[in-house]
Amino acid sequence: MTGSKRIYALDTNVLLHDPTSLFRFEEHDVFIPMTVLEELDEKKKGASEVSRNGRQVSRFLNELIERGNGHGISNGLELSSPQGIKLKRNNTVGRLYFQQRATNGHGKADNLILAAVIELRDQNPDRAVILVSKDINLRIKAKIYGIDAEDYENDRALDDFALLYTGSTELTEEFWDRHPEVQSWNERGRTFYKVKRRDDEDWHPNQCLFLPGDNSVELRVLHVDEEEATLVLLDDHSHANHAVWGIAARNREQNFALNVLMDPDVDFVTLLGTAGTGKTLLALAAGLAQVMDQQRYREIIMTRATVSVGEDIGFLPGTEEEKMTPWMGALTDNLEVLANPEEGGSWGRQATNDLLASRIKIRSLNFMRGRTFLSRYLIIDEAQNLTPKQMKTLITRAGPGTKIVCLGNVEQIDTPYLTETTSGLTYAVDRFKGWEHSAHITLRRGERSRLADFASEAL
Repeated sequence: MTGSKRIYALDTNVLLHDPTSLFRFEEHDVFIPMTVLEELDEKKKGASEVSRNGRQVSRFLNELIERGNGHGISNGLELSSPQGIKLKRNNTVGRLYFQQRATNGHGKADNLILAAVIELRDQNPDRAVILVSKDINLRIKAKIYGIDAEDYENDRALDDFALLYTGSTELTEEFWDRHPEVQSWNERGRTFYKVKRRDDEDWHPNQCLFLPGDNSVELRVLHVDEEEATLVLLDDHSHANHAVWGIAARNREQNFALNVLMDPDVDFVTLLGTAGTGKTLLALAAGLAQVMDQQRYREIIMTRATVSVGEDIGFLPGTEEEKMTPWMGALTDNLEVLANPEEGGSWGRQATNDLLASRIKIRSLNFMRGRTFLSRYLIIDEAQNLTPKQMKTLITRAGPGTKIVCLGNVEQIDTPYLTETTSGLTYAVDRFKGWEHSAHITLRRGERSRLADFASEAL
């Protein structure tokens, strides 16, 4: 191994997280310790995402070895893209090297990987050797031994979570003065405006704009191009006569959320917000109004990533729906609010609960592959615990007439190796912001209770 190119030694968890990571280091070389191959072999059995990724890595490695006819292993295998997979990369590609000398001992896997990387560094004193791992403890150990170690960040949607698109923007007080040539018209009970875009107005489709103060106005961007933008005046869901399934918006962001949730032209909605901001309640209320009253969708399907906060409680008996019920506490809590008829007492409440339960299906993420949802309203709760790949698997289930709503709080990620910037929810918000049939709203204010609001600030 010669030259000024870097050598990246990959840990097992990087390959299991993203099988295409082998091909993501552009012109630099990649090194795989023997211990990593042994760990991949252990992980290959099973139907989980990790097992599938492990098998895919083995197929990629086998394809590279066969392409080199088994001769070039000691000289490195050219890391050209695998068949059928297009990767954004420049023309120069690195080479793949394997650890060919067995290390002594049967110690802990992390220590064997470290020993292999130290040996690699000693053999290549003129080149930068970097260990890439998603395991923080291994990176700490590596730095103690003087080895450069980095997290795998190729799938990061953003450099800093604070830069994430929020979905709403405050307009300056002189907004109308800056757009004297505004056109306005009424159509089907809605008010539309067409304005010439200024350089500082970096708007996205379905972004919500608001002008605070006495002349307060709330608008949504319908179409936007280089020169002009079409805006529509938002419905005011904060009044009881504009309530959605009995739920009125308690703040500006909730009003934005109800507007995009009720719009049939918006196929994909992401709602971000801390605990108590009303994400699940708003999504369910909008879903029930469109399933039961408007009959726009056949039924609501609700799913979530089943990651425990505490210790697992073990085997759960019953059907798929019954197994998912303990995870769906948020659904049952919100249904109590939504299924509270004025008349009929406890009998009426029970009848309403039964009716709503018949139109809301609970499904497990594990059985989503290969399915197609037609005219369904799909709510993905706790979406911050999904990887970008899992998010893609779910969103591509949508058939004609289906709307997908993703809810999540990136401060509560329970999945190992996922962070605020690599979560599938962050990834979806960033990738979908320019599409005219998607919308994103970040909910800021907790509306649960004064006790919950104080706890979230003070604790």
